[in-house]
Amino acid sequence: MIIKKLDQYTPEIANRIRELLIQLSRSGKDKGEIPREWFEDIINSPWHDLLIAENEDGKIVGLASLSVIMGPGVRKNAYLEDFVTDASVRGQGIGSQLWNAMIDWAKEKGCARLEFTCGRGREAAQQFYKNHGAEIYDTNFFRYEF
Repeated sequence: MIIKKLDQYTPEIANRIRELLIQLSRSGKDKGEIPREWFEDIINSPWHDLLIAENEDGKIVGLASLSVIMGPGVRKNAYLEDFVTDASVRGQGIGSQLWNAMIDWAKEKGCARLEFTCGRGREAAQQFYKNHGAEIYDTNFFRYEF
Protein backbone atom coordinates (compact mmCIF):
# COMPACT_ATOMS: atom_id res chain seq x y z
CA MET A 1 0.00 0.00 0.00
CA ILE A 2 1.27 3.45 -0.94
CA ILE A 3 -0.11 6.67 0.53
CA LYS A 4 0.79 9.74 -1.49
CA LYS A 5 -0.38 13.21 -2.43
CA LEU A 6 -2.31 13.47 -5.65
CA ASP A 7 0.13 15.06 -8.07
CA GLN A 8 -1.51 14.69 -11.46
CA TYR A 9 -4.88 14.80 -13.15
CA THR A 10 -6.12 12.12 -15.49
CA PRO A 11 -9.72 11.32 -16.41
CA GLU A 12 -9.17 7.84 -14.92
CA ILE A 13 -8.05 9.26 -11.57
CA ALA A 14 -10.98 11.70 -11.59
CA ASN A 15 -13.41 8.87 -12.25
CA ARG A 16 -11.97 6.72 -9.46
CA ILE A 17 -12.13 9.61 -6.97
CA ARG A 18 -15.73 10.13 -8.02
CA GLU A 19 -16.51 6.44 -7.43
CA LEU A 20 -15.08 6.63 -3.91
CA LEU A 21 -17.00 9.81 -3.11
CA ILE A 22 -20.23 8.10 -4.18
CA GLN A 23 -19.48 5.45 -1.54
CA LEU A 24 -18.96 8.20 1.01
CA SER A 25 -22.22 9.94 0.14
CA ARG A 26 -24.96 9.20 2.62
CA SER A 27 -27.46 8.90 -0.21
CA GLY A 28 -25.10 7.01 -2.49
CA LYS A 29 -25.93 9.50 -5.21
CA ASP A 30 -23.52 10.52 -7.90
CA LYS A 31 -23.11 14.29 -7.79
CA GLY A 32 -21.56 14.34 -11.24
CA GLU A 33 -18.17 14.80 -12.72
CA ILE A 34 -15.56 16.53 -10.58
CA PRO A 35 -14.19 19.47 -12.58
CA ARG A 36 -10.58 19.23 -13.72
CA GLU A 37 -10.06 22.69 -12.20
CA TRP A 38 -10.75 21.25 -8.73
CA PHE A 39 -7.95 18.73 -9.17
CA GLU A 40 -5.61 21.42 -10.50
CA ASP A 41 -6.42 23.72 -7.57
CA ILE A 42 -5.71 20.93 -5.08
CA ILE A 43 -2.46 19.92 -6.79
CA ASN A 44 -1.20 23.52 -7.03
CA SER A 45 -2.21 24.70 -3.56
CA PRO A 46 0.25 24.79 -0.65
CA TRP A 47 -2.70 24.58 1.78
CA HIS A 48 -4.75 21.70 0.34
CA ASP A 49 -3.96 18.12 -0.57
CA LEU A 50 -5.72 14.97 -1.58
CA LEU A 51 -3.99 11.98 -0.05
CA ILE A 52 -4.64 8.78 -1.93
CA ALA A 53 -4.05 5.16 -0.98
CA GLU A 54 -3.01 2.96 -3.88
CA ASN A 55 -2.86 -0.83 -3.73
CA GLU A 56 -0.13 -2.95 -5.32
CA ASP A 57 -1.92 -2.75 -8.69
CA GLY A 58 -1.98 1.06 -8.63
CA LYS A 59 -5.74 1.21 -7.97
CA ILE A 60 -6.86 4.04 -5.70
CA VAL A 61 -8.62 2.39 -2.75
CA GLY A 62 -8.88 5.32 -0.36
CA LEU A 63 -8.61 9.07 -0.08
CA ALA A 64 -8.48 11.93 2.37
CA SER A 65 -9.07 15.55 1.38
CA LEU A 66 -7.26 17.97 3.72
CA SER A 67 -6.93 21.71 4.06
CA VAL A 68 -5.11 24.08 6.37
CA ILE A 69 -7.34 26.64 8.05
CA MET A 70 -5.86 29.62 9.85
CA GLY A 71 -7.15 31.57 12.78
CA PRO A 72 -5.90 34.85 14.18
CA GLY A 73 -2.20 34.98 14.89
CA VAL A 74 -0.09 31.96 14.05
CA ARG A 75 -2.58 29.23 14.84
CA LYS A 76 -3.17 26.72 12.06
CA ASN A 77 -5.43 23.68 12.08
CA ALA A 78 -5.96 20.96 9.53
CA TYR A 79 -9.48 20.29 8.32
CA LEU A 80 -10.55 16.93 6.94
CA GLU A 81 -13.28 17.29 4.33
CA ASP A 82 -13.58 13.78 2.86
CA PHE A 83 -12.18 10.47 4.09
CA VAL A 84 -13.17 7.13 2.57
CA THR A 85 -11.81 3.70 1.79
CA ASP A 86 -13.32 1.44 -0.83
CA ALA A 87 -15.92 -0.93 0.62
CA SER A 88 -13.97 -3.88 -0.77
CA VAL A 89 -10.92 -3.14 1.41
CA ARG A 90 -12.46 -1.91 4.66
CA GLY A 91 -11.13 -3.61 7.75
CA GLN A 92 -7.71 -4.19 6.18
CA GLY A 93 -5.90 -1.29 7.87
CA ILE A 94 -5.93 1.10 4.92
CA GLY A 95 -8.02 3.65 6.81
CA SER A 96 -5.49 3.55 9.65
CA GLN A 97 -2.63 4.10 7.21
CA LEU A 98 -4.47 7.07 5.72
CA TRP A 99 -5.21 8.39 9.22
CA ASN A 100 -1.52 8.27 10.13
CA ALA A 101 -0.63 9.99 6.86
CA MET A 102 -3.18 12.73 7.63
CA ILE A 103 -1.63 13.31 11.06
CA ASP A 104 1.85 13.49 9.52
CA TRP A 105 0.58 15.88 6.83
CA ALA A 106 -0.98 18.19 9.43
CA LYS A 107 2.18 18.22 11.56
CA GLU A 108 4.33 18.98 8.50
CA LYS A 109 2.06 21.97 7.78
CA GLY A 110 2.54 23.22 11.35
CA CYS A 111 -1.02 22.54 12.42
CA ALA A 112 -2.04 22.24 16.07
CA ARG A 113 -4.89 19.78 15.47
CA LEU A 114 -7.07 17.98 12.95
CA GLU A 115 -10.73 18.97 12.85
CA PHE A 116 -13.61 17.33 11.00
CA THR A 117 -17.27 16.45 11.23
CA CYS A 118 -18.91 13.06 11.17
CA GLY A 119 -22.65 12.95 10.71
CA ARG A 120 -25.30 10.99 12.50
CA GLY A 121 -25.77 7.44 11.37
CA ARG A 122 -22.07 6.88 10.80
CA GLU A 123 -21.38 4.82 13.89
CA ALA A 124 -18.60 2.76 12.29
CA ALA A 125 -16.77 5.92 11.22
CA GLN A 126 -17.27 7.49 14.64
CA GLN A 127 -15.86 4.39 16.31
CA PHE A 128 -12.88 4.46 13.95
CA TYR A 129 -12.14 8.06 14.96
CA LYS A 130 -12.48 7.27 18.66
CA ASN A 131 -10.20 4.24 18.27
CA HIS A 132 -7.61 6.55 16.74
CA GLY A 133 -7.72 9.04 19.61
CA ALA A 134 -10.13 11.65 18.27
CA GLU A 135 -12.56 13.21 20.69
CA ILE A 136 -16.04 14.54 20.02
CA TYR A 137 -16.13 18.29 20.38
CA ASP A 138 -19.49 19.69 21.42
CA THR A 139 -20.52 22.19 18.79
CA ASN A 140 -23.31 23.10 16.44
CA PHE A 141 -22.30 22.81 12.83
CA PHE A 142 -23.81 25.45 10.57
CA ARG A 143 -23.85 25.80 6.81
CA TYR A 144 -24.86 28.72 4.66
CA GLU A 145 -25.10 28.13 0.93
CA PHE A 146 -24.98 30.77 -1.79
